[in-house]
Amino acid sequence: MTELPLDRSAGPDFIGRGPLIGLPRAANAGQIEASAFTGIYQDYSPVVLGYVGAHGVEDAEAVTQDVFLALLPQLPKLRGGAAGLRTLIFSIAHARCVDHHRRRQRQPDPVEYEADADLRHTASAEEAVLASHSHNGALTILGLLGEDQREVLFLRIIADLPLDEVAAIMQKSVGAVKQLQRRALLTLKEHPAVEVWKTQ
Repeated sequence: MTELPLDRSAGPDFIGRGPLIGLPRAANAGQIEASAFTGIYQDYSPVVLGYVGAHGVEDAEAVTQDVFLALLPQLPKLRGGAAGLRTLIFSIAHARCVDHHRRRQRQPDPVEYEADADLRHTASAEEAVLASHSHNGALTILGLLGEDQREVLFLRIIADLPLDEVAAIMQKSVGAVKQLQRRALLTLKEHPAVEVWKTQ
């Protein structure tokens, strides 16, 4: 993601960072140039896709597209340059992930039984080590964390957001986010599967 320098010539009525440089805040009664939106989508969609996928959303691509569809009408009112844009994008993504999991809790998806896919058995030590290297193994280990601890790691590591933006998205203080991150990392550090993985 390339962050362009502040465009000081744009004036106070213009967004001055990233793909929105020089774009009026309320262009054409709230419409945004297609090229500006394309730039935002190209810069941020891969990271949003990774963030949504890390939340275990089945159709991560559809939810990612939904995030940007929800973002579009809010762009003319955007304030805060690139930081404001990132915070807005991941606030929407966070809300979509929460909505997805609430819907699943109310209406679990019916799944046909497939004997080959039934993984209910005791894994050998070798299988446990191999699983810790896989995406699913990582999600299993992250499942040991509390919901807020997991969310902080997703936003800090996958979305690569600074503490203040994570705090704004999660509606917590920066101090609370730091504590959640510290406790999450300590929990992961003490997990035996993580120890095995680090020695490989």
